Amino acid sequence: MPGMKRTPLYDLHVELGGKLVDFAGWEMPVQYPLGIMGEHKHCREKAALFDVSHMGQVILRGENVGEKLEALCPQAFATLPEGKARYGFFTNADGGIMDDLIVSNAGDHFFVVVNAALRDQDIPHMRAHLDGVEVTEIFDRALVAVQGPKAEDVVGALCPAACDLKFMETTVAPIDGIECRISRLGYTGEDGYEISIPEDKAIEVTRALLAHEDCEPAGLGARDSLRLEAGLCLYGNDIDQSTSPIEANLAWAIQKRRKEEGGFPGAARIQRELAEGPARKLVGIKPDGRAPARQGVEVQDLQGNTIGQITSGGFGPTVGGPVAMGYVAVGHTEPGEQVNLIIRGKAQPARIVALPFVKQNYKR
Repeated sequence: MPGMKRTPLYDLHVELGGKLVDFAGWEMPVQYPLGIMGEHKHCREKAALFDVSHMGQVILRGENVGEKLEALCPQAFATLPEGKARYGFFTNADGGIMDDLIVSNAGDHFFVVVNAALRDQDIPHMRAHLDGVEVTEIFDRALVAVQGPKAEDVVGALCPAACDLKFMETTVAPIDGIECRISRLGYTGEDGYEISIPEDKAIEVTRALLAHEDCEPAGLGARDSLRLEAGLCLYGNDIDQSTSPIEANLAWAIQKRRKEEGGFPGAARIQRELAEGPARKLVGIKPDGRAPARQGVEVQDLQGNTIGQITSGGFGPTVGGPVAMGYVAVGHTEPGEQVNLIIRGKAQPARIVALPFVKQNYKR
C-alpha cells in the first residue's frame, strides 16, 4: 500500500499469511489464516501474539518527571514506584480525553506508550508542557503483546523473570538472550505482556515466542473483539476529545487528591461531574437478536425517544452473540433496562448490561 508505514514485523506478517489493512497510516494485519474468531478463541483459551509496534514509544528524562506529568494528567505519577506501570490519560481544557496512555517508571526515566493515531499530538503536547524534561520518541524498537491464560508459559519459557511480574509491573530482562522491556499488561482482558524489542531483533524474538505450541499470531480484528468483550475503551470510538473520564467510567484512574484539589486541564468539569453526576454514561448494551449493532447506531427508549448512541459494537465470540458499548442518558443506565437499537431503520430490541461482558483475568 503506497505511503503506508510498516512495523519491523512486516515481513513476518506477510510470511505468516497476514491480511494487511491500513490502520492509522500503518500497514497492519487484521487477521491471519486462523481467522478472527479462531484468533479470539485462542487468546481466551491459550495465548495470542499481537504486533502493536505502531503505538508510540516515548522516553521521558529529567528532574521530577512524574510530578510534571501530573500537570497534564490527573493520575498519581509522582508517587509511581520504580518497576510499576499505570494507566492514565491527557485531559484537555474542557475536561475531555486527549488520549489514554500507559506510563511506567523505569528508574532513570519514564517510559510512555501512546496511541498510534495520536503520537503526532501527544509528543508535541509533552514537549510544550513538560519543562526541563527531555521527550524522546523511540523508533528503533518493536512492541508486541502476548495475551491469554498461557501467556506466562509462553514468555516465561524464554524469560523466567517474566513469571515474577504481577499486573502493571515492568522490568528489563533478556528474551532468548536479547534485552527487552517486559510489562505485564495488555488490552484484551486476559493476563499477558507487552514487550518492547530492539528493532533488528524483533522478528527473531517474535519467532521464538510463536514457536511455543500455545501461541498463535492474531490481528487487529481479534484485538478489537477481545477488548470490547472486556469492556475496555478504544480511543476514537468510546473516548475522545469531547468525552470526560467520568462519563467513560474512568474515575477510578483519577487519584483521590486530584479529585479534590484539581490542578490539571479541565478539572472544573471533571470535579463538577464527580459531584453532580454526568448527563450521560458509558454502558454495556446487549442486542436480543443476532444482528450486531455497530458504531453510530441510535439507542432509543421504548417510547421512541433518542437516549444515546453505540460507540463500539460487533460479535462477541466468547459471549456467543452481539455485544456493544455506548453512551446513554443518565436515568437509562441501570442493567436490565430494555431499549431499542435503530439498525437500518428498524427498531431492534436490546438491553442495558453491566460491563465487562467477559471477566478480566489479570494476575494481581
